[in-house]
Amino acid sequence: MPNDQITETGGAKIGMAHATWTFAKLTVTRDKLELNAGIIGDLVFSPSDIISIEPYSVLVNQGIRINHRVNAYSQDVIFLTSGASSLIDKIRQIGFLDNKDAASVQRDIVAMQASGGFPLRWPPVIAIIAIWNLLFMANMYTSSHNSKAPVLGIYAKLALGFILVVALSIVLFKPVQRFMLKEGRSIKSVRPFLLFTMFIVGIMLLMLTALHS
Repeated sequence: MPNDQITETGGAKIGMAHATWTFAKLTVTRDKLELNAGIIGDLVFSPSDIISIEPYSVLVNQGIRINHRVNAYSQDVIFLTSGASSLIDKIRQIGFLDNKDAASVQRDIVAMQASGGFPLRWPPVIAIIAIWNLLFMANMYTSSHNSKAPVLGIYAKLALGFILVVALSIVLFKPVQRFMLKEGRSIKSVRPFLLFTMFIVGIMLLMLTALHS
C-alpha cells in the first residue's frame, strides 16, 4: 500500500441504506476522504468537512463513524470494517485529520458534494423504475385475467430483461454513462452494484425460462 493513500474494502451504512461487505470502499489521502458505497452513495470529504472519526459498534457491526459538516449528505455515515481503531490510526498518520487547510482538491469536492451522495441522475432513474413497475403491473393484470397464464409470465421476463439491458449498457457504453451518471461521477463507483444486479437478474431469467419451458 502506498504511504500517501489508504484503501480499505468493507461495508457501509449511509442513512437507512446499507451496502454489504465488499460493496464499499474507503479511500483516504492527505487531502481527501472518499467513501464509495455504489448505488447508495459516493461521498467525498475534505479535511475541513470532518468533525471527527470515531469507532462504531452495534451488535455484530463494527467500523468507523464519520461525523461531518456536509449538509447535502446524510448525517449517518458509517464504514464497516473489523479494524476500526487501526484504520483511524492510519487516517491520522497519513495527515488527513490535521490537514484543515487543504485546498488543492477543494473545488472538485464542493462540486461533488453539491450533487449529493447518490451517483445517478434522478430523471432516468425515475423513468427506469416507472417502466419496471408498468411491466410488472401488466404481468399482474394478465395473470389475474387469465387463469392459464403463469404468475410470472412474459411481462415479468420483459421487466427483468429490461433491467439487464440497462445495467449492461451503463457498464459498456460511455454515452450511456454520461447520460446516467451525475457530472464528475465515475462508472467505477457503480460498476460492482451493476455487475451484481446483472448476475442476480440473469439467474432469475434463467430460472423463469427453465420453469416455463
